[in-house]
Amino acid sequence: MATANFRIWRGDGETGDFENYSTEIDEGMVVLDAVHQIQAESAPDLAVRWNCKAGKCGSCSAEVNGNPKLMCMTRMSDLPEDEAITIEPMKAFKTIRDLVTDVSWNYRAKEKIKPFKPRKPDAEDGTWRMDQEDIERVQEFRKCIECFLCQDVCHVLREHDLHEEFIGPRLMVHNAALEMHPLDTGDRLGDLKDAQGIGYCNITKCCTNVCPEEITITDNAIIPLKERVVGEFYDPLNRLLRIFKSKDSDEEA
Repeated sequence: MATANFRIWRGDGETGDFENYSTEIDEGMVVLDAVHQIQAESAPDLAVRWNCKAGKCGSCSAEVNGNPKLMCMTRMSDLPEDEAITIEPMKAFKTIRDLVTDVSWNYRAKEKIKPFKPRKPDAEDGTWRMDQEDIERVQEFRKCIECFLCQDVCHVLREHDLHEEFIGPRLMVHNAALEMHPLDTGDRLGDLKDAQGIGYCNITKCCTNVCPEEITITDNAIIPLKERVVGEFYDPLNRLLRIFKSKDSDEEA
């Protein structure tokens, strides 16, 4: 058994500072275990959000030594033994208290994305026909546990605070799950280009690197969406077709 030292952020969205704690670490412990032990021993008022403790609910997201992590999936044995472990709330969202942040913006932004709109059934019995390859393509996106670590590490949200102009990688994944669904007929490309700010993403892959579910966010979701937006709005032929369609609509009116 060894003693580990911690620097844990204490405070609200307006004021706060790091406070020092120490606790005994047993073999196999994760950071969330240590935080709970500190609560029990010396900081009963320490606020921390958690639920499943199995890496599936996404509740215990925080920054451990400056890196966005799920505390329940970060083993103490993987952290440096000779220095204090720093734990602080996610920086991309407002702090409510201590390690708890207000992630409600993500849900409000998600509500603005056009919902799933299926095409008409292919058969009279109300069933559809789909290729297995198309079905499997979107399954990866459904693994998301909404831990919002990808949102936290995204420099557009984290460093530039452009929440009103860019929806972030998590919601790009949600868009991709809809846009690439073999039954969906919704058109979200205009929203992606303008209101949702897909152009802000410069595909650094930092979101992919922190995803605990190992979703290939950049290559499989964001880049294909970018390609669709470019094809729709910047391809010369498509731009001409839109002009002609607009003129036809005006004449009919």
